[in-house]
Amino acid sequence: MSAAAGAAIAEEIATEMTGLSMITFRHVTGMHALLPEADAFLLDQFGTIHDGVALYSGARQTMERLRAAGKRILILSNSGKRSEPNIARLARIGLPPDCYDGFLSSGEVAWRMLAMDRPTALANVRSCLVLSRGDDPMALAGLGLDRTEDAARCDLILLLGSEADRISLDAYRDRLRPAAERGVPCLCANPDRTMVLSDGALAPAAGRIAEVYAQMGGPVMWIGKPAAAIYDAALTLFADVDPGRIWAVGDSVEHDIAGAAAHGCRSALVMTGIMAGQGDDGIAKEIARFGVTPDAIMPTFTWPD
Repeated sequence: MSAAAGAAIAEEIATEMTGLSMITFRHVTGMHALLPEADAFLLDQFGTIHDGVALYSGARQTMERLRAAGKRILILSNSGKRSEPNIARLARIGLPPDCYDGFLSSGEVAWRMLAMDRPTALANVRSCLVLSRGDDPMALAGLGLDRTEDAARCDLILLLGSEADRISLDAYRDRLRPAAERGVPCLCANPDRTMVLSDGALAPAAGRIAEVYAQMGGPVMWIGKPAAAIYDAALTLFADVDPGRIWAVGDSVEHDIAGAAAHGCRSALVMTGIMAGQGDDGIAKEIARFGVTPDAIMPTFTWPD
């Protein structure tokens, strides 16, 4: 067998002992190894195909090769921003829309919920406090909600992003306490608890702020991976595909891997983003913490040749 052919099918099985349990990890060298088992992919973005500033090496080429092989691609993101600004951002960093079939963010799912299918708990919402990373003019567009900065006056907290790299969790706690004391619902459209900054450092993400709010007694509604709403919307787009032939690819066991497993999809964990620098020990800890194991593990989202 040639070296190229060997690389195309190469898989390494590694075993890690965790307590009394034996976890078997299927390591693959790239996305090419999944082709025979997949008809469609749910791709995470941050930490999987880009680092927030630039595409990872080979990401665009890998997506182009997947589509050339007839595979369908939906980018499924816990971004609190709606889909349109995310698509524009990807285009700016070198990934045009013709590299994938669709984009769905948790921010988009939250907006659709408020626009078209409000649950009973949100039926009477009139004013909203928006927490995001930077300005987000599309967050309330077309919803007919008044925007307020005062947690003592809002009917809803829309939690889209975190600035906890510069605003302490204690400061968030103090600001949100008046709303928590009144039982104001918080719609968390970005469940990620950890975010990777441009310098590689980690900081508390929106999901951690939501946890702080819940600890004060405030009710939290979770949108995004691994919660059901975003998968219900995504799998509607792949209604003709057997979920067992859909692979979710991402850097979070808590979100990408657990969400896929809960909806009958398979999953591949990439060792970039929040998993960067972790070995099998780190993977085993995440598996033990969240009770789910990825179907495959690969170093990066690449083909390779």
